Parts: sequence; structure tokens; C-alpha cells
Amino acid sequence: MRWEDERQSDNVEDRRGQGGGFGGVGMRRGGIGIGAILVALVGGWLLGINPLEILGLIGGIDGGQVVQAPAPSASGQHGVSPADPGGRFVSTVLASTEDAWTEVFRKGGAKYRPPKLVMFSGATQTACGLGQSAAGPFYCPEDETVYIDLDFYQMLQQRFKAPGDFAQAYVVAHEVGHHVQNLLGTMNKVQSRRQRMSERQYNRLSVRLELQADCYAGIWARQSQQAKGWLEEGDVEEGLNAASQIGDDTMQKRTEGTVVPDAFTHGSSKQRVYWFRVGMESRQLSDCDTFARTEP
Repeated sequence: MRWEDERQSDNVEDRRGQGGGFGGVGMRRGGIGIGAILVALVGGWLLGINPLEILGLIGGIDGGQVVQAPAPSASGQHGVSPADPGGRFVSTVLASTEDAWTEVFRKGGAKYRPPKLVMFSGATQTACGLGQSAAGPFYCPEDETVYIDLDFYQMLQQRFKAPGDFAQAYVVAHEVGHHVQNLLGTMNKVQSRRQRMSERQYNRLSVRLELQADCYAGIWARQSQQAKGWLEEGDVEEGLNAASQIGDDTMQKRTEGTVVPDAFTHGSSKQRVYWFRVGMESRQLSDCDTFARTEP
């Protein structure tokens, strides 16, 4: 990716090095993200609660119509411009998601409200409770913020064999995809169904949620490439490889040696790659309705 000269976002807060020593309490509710399944498969219940609690709210598309959620209360925190390469990269990718989704929402007759992004080390307080690096990058709908410890990228490259800057950009775009789900207004609607579901049923809905975020990441990839032409040969393959490497089946094989489909919460490698491709080829939000459509 040719990202070095692109705009950085003003919606970034850098908490790295500040520490997060707030005791052993895990995330209360609401946080959802690309790395949440790492808690169960890699860390082994590291947060002391069911990983399904981390997945929290479920969202989807309401007929492809853009319906904005109420704005959160102001936190008084201000954006920064990170000086280090990792911070600048994440800030640049976030800016590209702002540009892409502003255009998508504009075409839908609505105004896009971008999320904040917090970079942290180890642990940090969020409106969803204490966020920890062990959970991987995640989105908290309560404060409309993406949280990421950049050390996750080392794990992505070394343990999960998904190197490359576009693979890292895909992670940010996936979390912003959860923010888009929040803005579409269906999270609270579906949340009310949660108490009436078994764990197996809820896992299935969690898969559809995560696949939709993958599809939205694909929309970002297409939109940003059309606007910037910043992708280089092999970049898309990096993103597809990242989607594949963190599929539930691939991760279960890697950590447990067996595959348990009923325990899937993010989708198989094949499903994640499929929906990322759908997003890249889509022309409207409704193409990413993973709750109404199944994979071939």
C-alpha cells in the first residue's frame, strides 16, 4: 500500500505507554471485534467471562437503508497525530475509512459519523468495561470507539501467518465495519432477541455479524482503491489471506487440532474470504446482508 502521503485521521487517541492497571475485571458487554475469538482459542477464557459476552451486541442491515444511531456523549478527548510509523499507518487507514463511508452514507441520503480509534498498550478503560490486548482489536458501541493494541499485528504476522500492511488495514476496516452496523440502527433491535436464544443459536448470529463486518471491509477496500489507487500488487491477496487465517476452522485446527462448527463465532475461512470479496464487488449496502443470504 502506498499510504505514507495520505491524510491522517483527527479521531485518534494514543494511550500507549499509559498502562491500564484497573484490576482484573474483564469487559462488561458490547465490545465486538476481529480478535474476540482469540480469547477462547488462544487465551483460554483470559478475561474470566464467556467470550459470547465479549461479542455483545448483534447488528445487521435493515433493508440496506441508512438509519443513524443517536450520538454518544462527548468525552472531551482530542485527536492526535502519531509520529511513529505504526501509529501513522493506523491513523491513515482510519482516515480512509472515514472518506469511504462518508461517500457511501452520502449516497444513501445520510451523514456518516466516524468512530474514534484508541491505540493502547496492555489494557485500557472503555465504555464497555476494561479492554485488554488479549481480546485483540475490538469495537465498543457504547462509546463508538475502535480499540487496538498494535502488538496484535505481530501476532497476526508471526502466529497467524498473515503479514503485510493491507492485512493490517483490513483489521481496522473490519472494526469500522462494526461501527457501521451500529450506525445502521439494528444492534439494539437484535440485542433484544439474545435472551431467548441458546448458545448455539447465538453463535450462529455472531457468525453472521462478523461476516457482515468482513463484507463492509471489502466495501472499504473498493471505495478507497477507487479514490486513491493506493493498492499495489499482492495487497488484496494479503487481505484475503488475513481473512482466511483467522477463520474459526483454521484457528481451531491450529490451537485444538479439531474443528467444532457449533462453536464458530466469526465464520470459517472460506466464509470470511467469500464475504470480503462480496464487499469488494458490491454496489450497495444490501449486498452485504449476511443475515438474509448464505454462501454458495
